[in-house]
Amino acid sequence: MVQKYESPVRIYKYPFELVVAAYERRFPTCPQMPIVLDCEIVEDNLYDNGARRDTKRRCKIAVEAPYLIKKIIGVDVVFFIQKNFLDMKTRTLNIEATNESFATRVEIFEKCRYYAHPENPDWTCFDQTATLDIKNFFGIEHSMEKMGMKQYTQTTLKGKEIIEFFVNELKQEGITHVERQVDEMENSTTPVTNATPPEKPPLCRDNSILDADYIAKYLGQLTPLQESKLVQLRKRFEHGTSEHPEPDYQTLLRFLRARDFSIDKATAMLQESLQWRKEHRIDDILGEYKTPAVVEKYFPGGWHHHDKDGRPLYILRLGTMDVKGLLKSVGEDELLKLTLHICEEGLKLMKEATKLYGKPIWNWCLLVDLDGLSMRHLWRPGVKALLRIIETVEKNYPETMGRVLIVRAPRVFPVLWTIVSTFIDENTRSKFLFFGGPDCMHAEDGIEQYIDTDKIPSFLGGSCSTLIHEGGLVPKHLYKSESIEENNGAIHAHDHHGLYKAVDLKPGQLFELLIRNADPKSVLTWDFEVLKNDTLFAVYHTEKELEQSGNDDFSSVFDMPDFKEGANYKKIEQSVKCRPKEGVQGSHEMVSTGTYVLQWMCPPSCDGPAQLMYFHEILSSANYKGSMTSLQSGFSSNSLQSR
Repeated sequence: MVQKYESPVRIYKYPFELVVAAYERRFPTCPQMPIVLDCEIVEDNLYDNGARRDTKRRCKIAVEAPYLIKKIIGVDVVFFIQKNFLDMKTRTLNIEATNESFATRVEIFEKCRYYAHPENPDWTCFDQTATLDIKNFFGIEHSMEKMGMKQYTQTTLKGKEIIEFFVNELKQEGITHVERQVDEMENSTTPVTNATPPEKPPLCRDNSILDADYIAKYLGQLTPLQESKLVQLRKRFEHGTSEHPEPDYQTLLRFLRARDFSIDKATAMLQESLQWRKEHRIDDILGEYKTPAVVEKYFPGGWHHHDKDGRPLYILRLGTMDVKGLLKSVGEDELLKLTLHICEEGLKLMKEATKLYGKPIWNWCLLVDLDGLSMRHLWRPGVKALLRIIETVEKNYPETMGRVLIVRAPRVFPVLWTIVSTFIDENTRSKFLFFGGPDCMHAEDGIEQYIDTDKIPSFLGGSCSTLIHEGGLVPKHLYKSESIEENNGAIHAHDHHGLYKAVDLKPGQLFELLIRNADPKSVLTWDFEVLKNDTLFAVYHTEKELEQSGNDDFSSVFDMPDFKEGANYKKIEQSVKCRPKEGVQGSHEMVSTGTYVLQWMCPPSCDGPAQLMYFHEILSSANYKGSMTSLQSGFSSNSLQSR
């Protein structure tokens, strides 16, 4: 497999001639590169009265590898051939390097350029590319590939340091200027200017060239290999048009991060997203979107200052949001468009924050207040719309969410989290922080860690006022659609990509799901729907560690002779009768280790078998801040979904 490396442009704020003089001082050896043992000139030719010089060197390099690998390959040093092509008139130095040792087994090719900054003649640019192709190397190809790229990365990092060292050495010797060689014609027509060069090179305003200073200021810390991936991805999208310009570097980097810096995977993801943006005219949404009046009045969300890291902060008071009312008033598509408008605003605000704080801000912070969250928020069409929104945002706005603060989470929240978390990218899920108590501001590890005290909104106990609406019920006379049927609330296996499992129970039979817990204060959540006939549901706990039985005899683990209720097991959620078409959600804080048992039973008095679909999940204690009390199961039947 061929490994490819491409560097961003490195800027030296010195004239080309001074940089070349510094570069020549690194030969035959230099202290910053101890692995270079010697560089012997084997050819050296001058042309055009000394303005052009072609130099060929044979460089002796120490092998930095574990003893075993050096023993396998049988050498302590390797040799490279380096060819330099210097043109002082065009102010360019092109360098090519190839390996001489093991040339039939390994191909290494490096190409570097020093050249005058195209818009600032007193500065010098540098870039490099390299390929590594290990064909057959004593059966240790993978190890050599990793070692080679690691060594190359370390060498690259030292490159600028070496030039800066020798420039300073020249200055100490009184050499601060080297005469520039120009043609007589150029000398007679080019005016001399003493204008002070701009602090930021105009090169960096051109989206086609990336330099190291731009990376530090606008993108953040990247490894040389990550920089290389960014440069390579940029080349795949460099032919934009005025109607559809190529993505900026922040966008490219977000898609790379979302795909673990796989260029091919990031390319595919970004191409799909760009096509989606074109089809839905997303680039015009900030200028064209008109917020519906009902959203203006009843949608409880808005932008609110920044968090402590400088991220734009968006607050959503989900607990006071009338999901059904908004959905029936404006429709699912309009809520999606509202979300996309918010995301586009977020991209704009991140760029503004980067300039404001003088550091890269490439994601935003979301604070979700769940005070008031109840079972009505689990209305199935609303959850379906939420899942569609999550899927769209995950595909087209990756790595824009820096942190999610979930505050005042009530007991019913783990149920909603169970449903939606499966559809959120694992990396994004890791950014969620949960605060369960009513005082999320002053509690230990409270939100004051993440938001300045004077910016915490008043409804959370802070002193800062906001323009965010409180939400509330949308009047029914504003409803435009009655097409969202209440019985869409039914759960089916295909609705959740096979997450739900089916169980059939004959009268008198029961089914038990055993959950072993080794994480005290984790939260067990469940969500099930009875499809046919009545079903009894209860939750038990025993300190014993039980295993799920593989048989289908529909008997209880507590029927064994060594179990006695109240002695070595107990019922922690009282039995409830669940009727057909009722959806049941609930959660329980597992304060103890041992085994928790979810039990469903078809009463003996039923005239036929019962059917149900169930799903459960565990929210780890590490992901949940604050305490939860035991809560009884909640119902979301058709009748209860209606107001």
